[in-house]
Amino acid sequence: MSDYTKATNFAQKDGLSSGDPNKIIKGSEIDAEYNAIASAITSKSDLNSPTFTGTPSAPTASTGTSSTQLATTAFVQSALVGAYPVGSIYMNAAVATNPATLLGFGTWVAFGAGKVPVGIDAADTDFDTVEETGGTKDAIIPTHNHTATTTSTDAGHQHTYTRYNTLEGGTGGSTFWVNSSTQSTSVGYAQITSSTTVANAGESATGKNLQPYIVVYMWKRTA
Repeated sequence: MSDYTKATNFAQKDGLSSGDPNKIIKGSEIDAEYNAIASAITSKSDLNSPTFTGTPSAPTASTGTSSTQLATTAFVQSALVGAYPVGSIYMNAAVATNPATLLGFGTWVAFGAGKVPVGIDAADTDFDTVEETGGTKDAIIPTHNHTATTTSTDAGHQHTYTRYNTLEGGTGGSTFWVNSSTQSTSVGYAQITSSTTVANAGESATGKNLQPYIVVYMWKRTA
């Protein structure tokens, strides 16, 4: 882009005396001026949808400006720095490049390897401190058994039997009992206790504690 610079001082010619050859305005002078004006115009951008070349510059707006003002690279960088203050977490599901290279600022370190972020919860001591860690990937579930005890109670009962009171002789020297009567005998209270062990239950294994997850690259800004 070039600026127009006037080559001939036409007003100065008015002060020259009559007959001075320099007082005459020459066509070559006028032509040179018009060519210089045309060159300057064609090297400048239009107001309507201009196309810039080289490295154009503009005033940098203050952070947080929201208007139709041009945004310079300095303004954009400032906005990114504000969006990712120290302590911010950056995640990417495809690119493993350090955000310092991608964003152009800050010191970033790999973060949260093998862990899932959880929102802070002041009411739960497991989640009430930033960067507090806990939990386990592998849950061990031991086998175990159950013992059942059964108690049976007999409130008492009777047994009835026949009693013969007299032994008499019979034919051929045989003997037999006569004069029988029915007798009863009571059996007292009884309690019987038995124990039964159920076979082992449960499963001894690891790796049963994984929630649904998705793996990404995570970085934390430290400076």
